[in-house]
Amino acid sequence: MTMTTAVACPEPEDGPQTGVDERESERGLATAEYAIVTIAAAGFAGALMAILKGGDVKGMLTSLIQSALSIG
Repeated sequence: MTMTTAVACPEPEDGPQTGVDERESERGLATAEYAIVTIAAAGFAGALMAILKGGDVKGMLTSLIQSALSIG
């Protein structure tokens, strides 16, 4: 003879079931976003430095500054 026991399951509630606050589950996202933006900014700065160190751009900037500083 086999005996079975019925267990009542509670109805699921709205919201997270783990009991973890939603803000706490996203705690590291801001740090990751800052890291991605910092890496992108460093890459952009590197590309800009490579462009500005070129001879043509350097000559154009020098002539632009000289013409802006000349009096007449």
